Amino acid sequence: MASSSNSEIARVFFPSYPMFQLYKDGRAERLRKTVTVPASDDPKTGVRSKDAPVPPLSSTRIFLPKTSDPTAKLPLLIYIHGGAFCIESPFSPTYHNYLTSLVAKAKVIAVSVQYRKAPEHNLPAAYDDAWDAINWIASHIERNGPEPWLNENADFDKVFLGGDSAGANIAHNMIMKSARDDQVRLKLSGLLLMNPFFMNDEPDELISFIFPSSKGPNDPRLNPACIAIKELAAGLVCKRILVCVAEKDFLRERGVSYYETVKNSGWNGVIEMVEIEGEEHVFYLFKPDCEKAGELMDRVSSFLNL
Repeated sequence: MASSSNSEIARVFFPSYPMFQLYKDGRAERLRKTVTVPASDDPKTGVRSKDAPVPPLSSTRIFLPKTSDPTAKLPLLIYIHGGAFCIESPFSPTYHNYLTSLVAKAKVIAVSVQYRKAPEHNLPAAYDDAWDAINWIASHIERNGPEPWLNENADFDKVFLGGDSAGANIAHNMIMKSARDDQVRLKLSGLLLMNPFFMNDEPDELISFIFPSSKGPNDPRLNPACIAIKELAAGLVCKRILVCVAEKDFLRERGVSYYETVKNSGWNGVIEMVEIEGEEHVFYLFKPDCEKAGELMDRVSSFLNL
């Protein structure tokens, strides 16, 4: 039996939404378990899904819409889920259902990326795993990769990176990394940021713990506004960006700041922002049948098909 000193809790992240807690002996205990559902053929929408491993440590869930032409080449969305870098999964009901609905509406292929989570795997592990997934997807450009759905149906001239909350942060960083890597072969058309997490000038307790090697507000991976404007503009190697924010989201100002920074950077692309009034952070994941979630789905679908 553990001694009282070893079992004493030092800190909980966060009491209002507990994800994990730390003990004084240094142990971390995960408090919120991720429920998962298997890949399946959805009888309502006709969307099919399957899981595929990504060496060495990641994996994906791939979604294929029902179309009248099974040989058609469809836009490809690489989607990175949120959850404060600590929770959730492409295999959870929340993200499985959201991607199924989005794929059915937009008629795109989606590759939903699994990445290692903190506190067991601190940042930058999530960035590394997402990058591995992007390179794995790129291995299908010549139509001879390991996944038939990507070989046969993906339009590699229309590739989008997207994500929500922490996943939107990862998606932004993958765009920036692709600009610095001569080996990446994907032609990125657009960036979709849903209720994105970025830091401002204030310290963040969770980030300080799960990303100890970072410089916090002075780390461009966390706060894009801290780098030179020209460097930001040069790194956004896509043509269009859509930033989605919600009026009552605690991260609203971070998304607005990102939009304004990019818009004023001289970036040679089109950035748009849509704000949903009266709603909170990632409301569309928890209230997918509400009218405003439907309106946002329409806007995202249009963005992926321009």
